Amino acid sequence: MMEGSLSKWTNVMKGWQYRWFVLDENAGLLSYYTSKEKMTRGVRRGCVRLRAAVIGIDDEDDSTFTITVDHKTFHFQARDGSERERWVRALEDTIARHGRRERWSRCVPAPAHRHGDLERRISEADAYLQIMIELVNKLNIKVSDLTDPHEKSRGQVILDHSNAMLDNIKHSIVLLQIAKNTVNPVNGVYQGPTNPSQAHIKEDLSPRVELGAECRELATPTLPLTPLDSIDAPRQAMSLLVPDTSYSSSEGEDDFYDADEEPPSLVQPGPSASRTCVTEGVSEPEAAPSVDLPRTRDGEIDYDALYEDDSDSDLGSMENHGSVVTHLLSQVKIGMDLTKVVLPTFILERRSLLEMYADSFAHPDQFVKIVDMPSPRERMVQVVRWYLSSYHAGRKSQVAKKPYNPILGEVFRCHWDLDGVEPPNNGDKQEVGDGPVPWCTPDQLSFVAEQVSHHPPISAFYAEHVNKRIQFEAWVWTKSKFLGLSIGVHNIGRGTVTLLDFGEEYTLTFPNGYGRSILTVPWIELGGSVVIECVQTGHKANVEFLTKPFYGGKKHRVTCEVFAGTEKKPYYTAQGEWNTRMEARWTESGRTEVVFDVATMKTRRKRVAPISRQAPHESRRIWRYVTAALRAADTEAATGAKRLLEQTQRDAAKKRADNEEAWQTQLFSPKPDEGWEYNTPLKKRIESKTPQRSPTQRAENAETR
Repeated sequence: MMEGSLSKWTNVMKGWQYRWFVLDENAGLLSYYTSKEKMTRGVRRGCVRLRAAVIGIDDEDDSTFTITVDHKTFHFQARDGSERERWVRALEDTIARHGRRERWSRCVPAPAHRHGDLERRISEADAYLQIMIELVNKLNIKVSDLTDPHEKSRGQVILDHSNAMLDNIKHSIVLLQIAKNTVNPVNGVYQGPTNPSQAHIKEDLSPRVELGAECRELATPTLPLTPLDSIDAPRQAMSLLVPDTSYSSSEGEDDFYDADEEPPSLVQPGPSASRTCVTEGVSEPEAAPSVDLPRTRDGEIDYDALYEDDSDSDLGSMENHGSVVTHLLSQVKIGMDLTKVVLPTFILERRSLLEMYADSFAHPDQFVKIVDMPSPRERMVQVVRWYLSSYHAGRKSQVAKKPYNPILGEVFRCHWDLDGVEPPNNGDKQEVGDGPVPWCTPDQLSFVAEQVSHHPPISAFYAEHVNKRIQFEAWVWTKSKFLGLSIGVHNIGRGTVTLLDFGEEYTLTFPNGYGRSILTVPWIELGGSVVIECVQTGHKANVEFLTKPFYGGKKHRVTCEVFAGTEKKPYYTAQGEWNTRMEARWTESGRTEVVFDVATMKTRRKRVAPISRQAPHESRRIWRYVTAALRAADTEAATGAKRLLEQTQRDAAKKRADNEEAWQTQLFSPKPDEGWEYNTPLKKRIESKTPQRSPTQRAENAETR
C-alpha cells in the first residue's frame, strides 16, 4: 500500500481538486477520496484501474502526470518533482507487475498431469510446514521457560528468526496455491486453500493481517474473505475490489481527454508480397494489392517518383499495432533515453532525417531576402520571418511520423530555384563548380547534410547562395526521452546565418519536439525557448514554442519578441501557430503584418539528382527499398530492408574497431570549441579568391545591390 495527497483535475469544477490517494499494488488499483478521513470510513470517490494503463508526464512541467486507461486520461498534480517521481515509479512498478501476471496466466499451459504434480508438491510442502510449526512451538516453550536473562535474550533472537522463516514458508505455500488456481481456477476466482489440512495457515496468519473497512464491506456479502486471501491473491482481489472500468462518483468528473476529438477509425492494410532483388541483396517490395507504385517504362519501380510523391500511405494507427506497441512500452520506463531503442517500422516517414532538415529552406526566397534588408533591425526581423516559417514544411503528414535515422557517413544534397529566376537551359547553364552542389548555378540555393557521428547521432548541414553571398551552417543531435503517452525529442545544437557583405552572423538554436498520443493517432508538437542573436549588431529575438497545457489552451502556439541592444522593450512582436499562420506588430509605429500564412505560401520543391546518379552513401539511394516498401504498405519488407542496413553498419563499425581505425568524415569537421563546420564554406572560398574588402566596401556593395 502507498497513500498520500495529490491534486486531481476535474471537469466538473474545471480545475485542480485536493484528493487523498491510496495505491493498492496487489489489486492494481489507485483509489481516491475527498479526504483522509473519508478514506478511513471507506467512502471512495473513484478509482483508476492500473492493468494495461499507461503513465505519462510533461517534460516541461515537473509536477503533473497522467494515467490513461479504459479510453480515459486522468490528470494528477504532485507538490514537486520528487513527489511526482515517487508516485510515477510506484505506479509503473504496479502496472508492470500486473502485466507480467496477465502474460503469465495467458501463456502457461495447464496439462492435467502437471496440475496433479503441482497439487502433490503443495501437499508435501504443507507437511513440512506442519513439522516446522511444531518445532517453532516447542522452541517457543523452551524460550519462555528460560530464567537466565542473557540466555533468554539469545533464545528470543533464535525464536524471532524462526518465526520469520516460518512466515516465509507460509507465504510460499500460499503463492504455490495461487499459481495452481491461476492455471486452473475455480470459476475464475481463487478460493483459498482447498486442502482442509491447510486451514492452519489461515489461523496462524490472522493476527498479522488487517483489512480496510471498504474491503470488509465489499467482501462480506459474496465471499468470506479470510486474512490469508488478502496477502497476495490477485484474482480474488481483482474480482472483489477492482471494477470493470475506472470510474468516478461524480458523473463526467474524469472525462478529460488530451485529443480534441476521438481518433478516426483506421483499417489495417492487408498483407503484401515481396521478392528478393539480387542487386545489393536487399528485399525489393512488390506493391500491396491496393497500392500502385510508380513504374518506369521497363516496369521497374521508379524510386525517384516515390520520393516526389507526397501522398501519405497510412499504415494504421498505434491502436492497430497494439502488440508491437505493448512490447515496446514494456521495455521502457518514463524518462528513459530512447536513442538505442528500436521503434516500430510502421511509424516511419518516407525520408531520412537529413532530408527533413533540408525542408527548413522550402521557402528559399524568405532566406535569401535577408541580405536585401537595408537596416540591422529589418535584417534581424527577416531572419525571424524565415526561421518561424521554416518548420511547417518539415511535416509531410498530419500524423506524426519519424524520419529514418541517418546512417554514419550518409549524405543528402539538393538545391532550389528562386522566384523570378528562370531555370537555365542545360546549354546555357553556369555551374558554380564547387560548394555543396557543384552542378547548381550561382542563382540557386544549394544544401548539403552529412551524418558525422553515430553516438551521439549528430547531423551537420550547410546551405548557401553564391550571388546573394549568404550562407548557413548548423549541427544538431537529438536525444529522445520516453514520457509515457509522449516521446520527447531534445534538439541539441546551433545554427549560424552569415551575411558576407555585412560581416554579420546570426546564431540560433532549435526547439524540442514531442510526439503526442502515441497510443492512438500521434501528432507532433514543438516546445521550448529559442534565441536568435547577432553579436555584431546587438539585436536579439526570444522565441517561445508553447506546448498545449493539460487543461485548455491551443496547440502549436508561438510567441516572439525582438530587442535592440540593451533595450528592454521589444520593437517587434509576433504570435500565432507555427503550422498555420503568424501575425506581427512593429511596436513603435503600431504597424501590423502577416509573418506567414501557410494557406497562401508557395513551397518550393527541392531539386535532387536522380538516384541512378547518386553515390552509394547518398540518402535517397540508401533508403530506396525501405521507402518503396512503406509506400506499398508492406511493413515486413520495410523492416527487413531497414535491418539489413543497420546490420551492415554494425559490421562496418566492428571492422573499424578491430583494425583500430577512426571514422573519417567527408564534408564537415569538428570545431575546436564545440560543434561542426563545413570544410569549404562560401566565405572561405571567396576569401581565397579575392582580396579582403573593408566594411565600407561591403556596405557600398550591399547598397548597390
